[in-house]
Amino acid sequence: MAVDIDAIETAEALIAQALTEDLQERGDLTSEAVIPASSMATVNVVSREYGTLSGAVLIQPVYTALATRMTVPTPCKIQVFREDGDQLEPGSVIGSVTGPVRALLAGERTTLNFLTHLSGIASLTAKFVSQIHDSPADVLDTRKTLPGYRTLQKYAVRCGGGLNHRMGLYDGILIKDNHLAARNDDRAAKCISSVRKFLSTRHLHLLVEVEVDSLDQLRDVLTENPDIVLLDNMRTSELQQAVAIRDAMSPDTLLEASGRVTLESIGCIARTGVDRISIGCLTHSAPALDIGYDWPNADSRNIVH
Repeated sequence: MAVDIDAIETAEALIAQALTEDLQERGDLTSEAVIPASSMATVNVVSREYGTLSGAVLIQPVYTALATRMTVPTPCKIQVFREDGDQLEPGSVIGSVTGPVRALLAGERTTLNFLTHLSGIASLTAKFVSQIHDSPADVLDTRKTLPGYRTLQKYAVRCGGGLNHRMGLYDGILIKDNHLAARNDDRAAKCISSVRKFLSTRHLHLLVEVEVDSLDQLRDVLTENPDIVLLDNMRTSELQQAVAIRDAMSPDTLLEASGRVTLESIGCIARTGVDRISIGCLTHSAPALDIGYDWPNADSRNIVH
């Protein structure tokens, strides 16, 4: 997968924050107490289970940032053997880090926190994508991300074969039920023309998406031919009806299913004919992938004094 410059730039600030959390001004007290400053070693970054890799591009930036905080005899050398988006199995060597043992240990948890979290998101996304591989529907994420981590988490979704929904409120239009409640108006169709006029005055060319939770609402908004309609928490039977209604009234409008999507249900949802399926748990509930540091030649720990 191509290196994502935005993801790396976002990570730099998070890496600095993570290292500060771990080291503060004192550094790694345990390693300084028990590891000679001259000790050198190589460790491998290894997957301990099946999954999809994301975050390998951050190993180098972690140790580059760490070098500015530590006085070490030589900088760490990073070798990365797998690319983000690659499939992993137990024992897959993602990369290696060679350098002062104190530095290897000081950067271990920060490196693994990024790798395990992002690879967990990529792995869960890949599982959802695999369930609908015979369907033209796309799997998308949502804005249900950790503050500060959105760019990285959405990068991980792409590593797993998913697509990104809007990055934020600034780059997309989505008229939701709360907008209607705040207007004290239950007709989303009224908002669509207002939104298009607003975008025109701002010289913005954005897709207009609107959320509905009933087939009657769908019929109403389709009179305005929105670019996308989000079908919120509809049963598969309703989704099938929604596709038929869309085909008859506004065939160029994309339909997006959302709400209560699971690995068990996504296949049925995709077979209804919807174009997009957005899933919040990709980013807010993905379990970490088990990745660790393995010391080659375990008895000697490959350490040279």
